[in-house]
Amino acid sequence: MSGDTLETHSVPTLTHGRVLAVQARASAARGLLVGFHGYGENAAIQMERLRAIPGSAAWTLVSVQGLHRFYDRRTEQVVASWMTQEDREDAIADNIGYLTAALESVPHDPSKPAVFAGFSQGVAMAYRAACRGSRRAAAVIAVGGDVPPELLHDPDVTFPRVLMIRGSRDEWYRQQKFEDDTAALRARGVALQPLLVEGGHEWHEPVIAAVRELLESFR
Repeated sequence: MSGDTLETHSVPTLTHGRVLAVQARASAARGLLVGFHGYGENAAIQMERLRAIPGSAAWTLVSVQGLHRFYDRRTEQVVASWMTQEDREDAIADNIGYLTAALESVPHDPSKPAVFAGFSQGVAMAYRAACRGSRRAAAVIAVGGDVPPELLHDPDVTFPRVLMIRGSRDEWYRQQKFEDDTAALRARGVALQPLLVEGGHEWHEPVIAAVRELLESFR
C-alpha cells in the first residue's frame, strides 16, 4: 500500500463499518494519524482533510466512518453520524469496539505514536479512541467539538496531549463551552494547547497550520 493508494477496509464487528487508509510513503514512517469526520460527513471527507496537512505523507493515515449511515438529501451522497442520545452507553461501547477493530485492520508500527484527530461530532470519538481504545495515544486533535462528559467525570481516565481548536465565530462549539473544557482539562493536569482561530465551524488553513505544527513535534 503506497502513499498514493487509498485502501478501503470493511471492518466486521457487530455491524460493518468503512475505513479508509493511506500508508506512509517515508521508509521511516512517523506514526498513525487517525481521523473522525463530523455529522453528515463521511470517511472520504476527513481523509481529504488529513491528506491536505503538509507533511502528512510521512504518517499512515486512517479515516474511520461512523456506523450510522444515511443519504444527504441534497446530494444523495452516503454520509454518516456517530451516535444519538438513544441507547447512548451501548452506542459508545459499540463505537469503541468498532474503532479497535478498525485500527487492527490497518498495517502499522505499534511502537510509533498514534494521533487521533476529530472534527465536530467526530471530536468526541477522537477523545474516546484515545482514552478508551486499545491503542495508546500520543495526542488528540479536537477541532470544533467538546470533551465527552463521561471521560471528564471518570477519575481513572488518562488524557494524552491535546490540541483543542475553536473558530472565533463557531456557533456550534461556543466560547463558554470551550473555556469550560479548557478549565476541566487543565484541572486534570492535561498537556493542553487551547487555540482560538479566526473563522467559524470549519477545518481550514489556520487549523491545518496548527495541526502541522503538532505533527512536526513528533520526530
